Amino acid sequence: GRERFETRVTALENGLRVASQNKFGQFCTLGLLVSSGSRHEAKYLSGVAHFLEKLAFSSSAQFASKDEILLALEKHGGICDCQASRDTIMYAVSADAKGLDTVVSLLADVVLQPRFSDEEMEMTRMAIRFELEDLNMRPDPEPLLTEMIHAAAYRENTVGLNRFCPVENTDKITRDVLHSYLRNYYTPDRMVLAGVGIEHEQLVECARKYLLGVEPVWGSAKTQDVDRSVAQYTGGIVKVEKDMSDVSLGPTPIPELTHIMIGLESCSFLEEDFIPFAVLNMMMGGGGSFSAGGPGKGMFTRLYLNVLNRHHWMYNATSYHHSYEDTGLLCIHASADPKQVREMVEIITREFILMAGALGEVELERAKTQLKSMLMMNLESRPVIFEDVGRQVLATNTRKLPHELCALIGAVKPADIKRVVTKMLRNKPAVAALGDLTDLPTYEHIQAALSSKDGRLPRLYRLFR
Repeated sequence: GRERFETRVTALENGLRVASQNKFGQFCTLGLLVSSGSRHEAKYLSGVAHFLEKLAFSSSAQFASKDEILLALEKHGGICDCQASRDTIMYAVSADAKGLDTVVSLLADVVLQPRFSDEEMEMTRMAIRFELEDLNMRPDPEPLLTEMIHAAAYRENTVGLNRFCPVENTDKITRDVLHSYLRNYYTPDRMVLAGVGIEHEQLVECARKYLLGVEPVWGSAKTQDVDRSVAQYTGGIVKVEKDMSDVSLGPTPIPELTHIMIGLESCSFLEEDFIPFAVLNMMMGGGGSFSAGGPGKGMFTRLYLNVLNRHHWMYNATSYHHSYEDTGLLCIHASADPKQVREMVEIITREFILMAGALGEVELERAKTQLKSMLMMNLESRPVIFEDVGRQVLATNTRKLPHELCALIGAVKPADIKRVVTKMLRNKPAVAALGDLTDLPTYEHIQAALSSKDGRLPRLYRLFR
């Protein structure tokens, strides 16, 4: 029966929500999700959430070091992880279900009673500096471009704030700065304890035991500066001139490429239009021109058929959809030789305009089936179900089950896609560009191309560039 798969949610007296999903097996995944992330750092030093992610599962009131935490988990075959995104910080543990009491006690201790010793703070600073260095040296600049496109789309507000801690802030973030941030954002009403593979009553009992009436290490003073601002889409361009000629050396080096990402505002994941946008993103698809499986793989999505198949000089064309509680961003990332940037921009803007054009029934059905298939495949994994339960309950207090989502996907019509695209194309574009940008058209020209009928750059630009 379906009731076996329903997500149960209980709110405790202090506002903390406990959500669980039954899934059978010896192991369980559970964790605390906190509604806090880089989008809440307007009044703080940029990078606090990134710092907390790296500091997670370090010494606490109960454990003298990270090694002790790992040993305690090892007794139950457990592993732990922490991930910070723009709007959520997630502390997660997978372990034997018999160790539930130990795991919840450990999670409560790690999240509410961290020590932040001087040694750990210094190690975190080193880890962040190393990660930033590594990001700038990678052949695949997709994480950097994602930061840039958000910064362009939401100028200095909410999800446009940098997710990574800038190097110059690593020494400025102190224990007091962290405690001030935690006092405002690590409150029970902004938390969800989610579990998969556990009896709901057991989880609620453990939550009451370890998370109710606990005095956190930063005290229980009233919150003062909680940032509740809604994302303001601005559009714009962020350009970084960078020598990409030596990103990978060796017998088969990657050629020098210029990377462009063009995005438009879509919608929040709480809106009904979120499903048509998800189908549209799947329909655009794309990837690398020579990905695993050879160049003949995946020739059904539009970015393969219309872009990579026809323009052999393009190395990549991929569609991404980022969605948040109050906004969303649909973007296309493309890369090619620096001399062909102008043509590449024209091709990508044309694809945005074609989204609003005729839509084949077979093409739409394929995209819908693919989206359902991806959803179901992902939900075979226990940690993915955990994250899905936690994020949905954090945002809406309930969870839409897979069969409900599949019904919504199945109901998407060509008119829905056309409607959401027409609305999206009214916005100013957000553009991120990285590499040799000598031939990059101006922002005004890209904007004019997106509002034209065929996506072509203005003729004057082509004559006088």
